[in-house]
Amino acid sequence: MPDTLRQLYSADPKAGYLAAKAEIDAAVARVLASGTYIHGRELAAFESEFAAFLGARGCAGVANGTDAIELALRALGIGAGDRVATVANTVTATVAAIVATGAEPVFVEIESDTMLMDARALEVVLRADTERRIKAVVPVHLYGQACDMPEIVAVALAHGAKVLEDCAQAHGATVSGRTAGTWGDLAAFSFYPTKNLGALGDGGAVVGGDAGALERVRLLRQYGWRTRYVSDEHGRNSRLDELQAAILRARLPRLAAENAYRAQFAARYLELLAGTPVRLPVVAAGRTHVWHQFVVRTAKREALRAALEAQGIFCGVLYPVPIYRQPGYAGDVARPLTEKACAEVISLPLHPGLTVADVERVAAAVRAAL
Repeated sequence: MPDTLRQLYSADPKAGYLAAKAEIDAAVARVLASGTYIHGRELAAFESEFAAFLGARGCAGVANGTDAIELALRALGIGAGDRVATVANTVTATVAAIVATGAEPVFVEIESDTMLMDARALEVVLRADTERRIKAVVPVHLYGQACDMPEIVAVALAHGAKVLEDCAQAHGATVSGRTAGTWGDLAAFSFYPTKNLGALGDGGAVVGGDAGALERVRLLRQYGWRTRYVSDEHGRNSRLDELQAAILRARLPRLAAENAYRAQFAARYLELLAGTPVRLPVVAAGRTHVWHQFVVRTAKREALRAALEAQGIFCGVLYPVPIYRQPGYAGDVARPLTEKACAEVISLPLHPGLTVADVERVAAAVRAAL
C-alpha cells in the first residue's frame, strides 16, 4: 500500500466525534458542571427531542440497544414459554435479548433482494404456530433500510402477535413516508458509537405509542421503582446516563444531513460499481434508505476482502454466520436465503467521514479485484 493513501474503514466513530467536536465538547462540559449525571435534564430533553425527530409519541432511554429489545419485550408481556419471530442474519444481540426474557426465538426467512424479513415467510411461520405461542415479531431494519412494515404489521395483527421493531441500524429510515420505529407496538434503538446516531459509549432507547408499555420500560430500567428504593417488580439497572444523552442531543440535529451524505456516497458507489460481478444493494419501492452500511454480495468475499485490505481498505462482514448456526444458539433449522446472504455479504466503507474521492478509490479497488 502506498504510504500516501490513508486507511479506510467501513465505519469510523471518531470521525463522527470530530464532525461535531465543538457541540459535543460543550455538551460534556455542561453535564460535568451540572453535578447531575444520571436521569436528569439531559435525558428528559433527549427523550423528547428524539421522539419528535421520529414522529413517535414517547421515548425511554436505556443503557444499550440489547436492553432496549429485552425491556421492550418484557413491557409487552413477553416471557417464559413464549416464542418470538425474528431473522437469523442479524447481530446476536437481537436474539440474546429475546432469550433473556425467557422466550424462544423462531427464525423467519428473508427476502432475497433486500435481505430483510419476508412478510410472506412470516405468514407461513405464524400459520404453523398452531399452539399460538408466537407472541411477538421482531423485524430487524438491517443496513439502513426498513422492512415491509405495512405487511408485517398486518400479518402479525391477524395472528395476535405484538410487533417490536429493531431499529438499531435505521435511524431516520422511512416506509411510505412513515419513520422506522413508529409502525410497531414499540421500537428499540441502539446508539452504539458506529450507528448513524451514535453516542461515545453505549446507549439505547425504546420508543412507541403504547404509553402503558413505555411507562413499564421506565419502571424496569431502574429496579422496578415507582417510589425510590421500593421495587414494584423485578427490574434492573439500565440507564442512559446524562453524558451520553447530552452527546446524543448534540449529534441529533446533524443526523438528517449526515444521512444525506451517506445517500450521496451510496449513489456514487451504485454508479461506479454497476456492471461489476458484485451484487449491489436494492432499495425497495416506497422506502428511504439511510445507508448505515453499503453491503454488496459476492461468492468471492474473502478474496475481495484480502485484496482491499492490501490497499488499506478495511471492510466489515455483517453478519457472517446465521444465529441458528452459532454454538450459543444452535438449532435444527435451515433458511437457505439467509445462509446464502451470510456467506456473501461485505460492507464497503461508508460514513460521513469519507470524501467522494475515498468512495471512488474504494470502487476502483473493487473493480480491479474482481
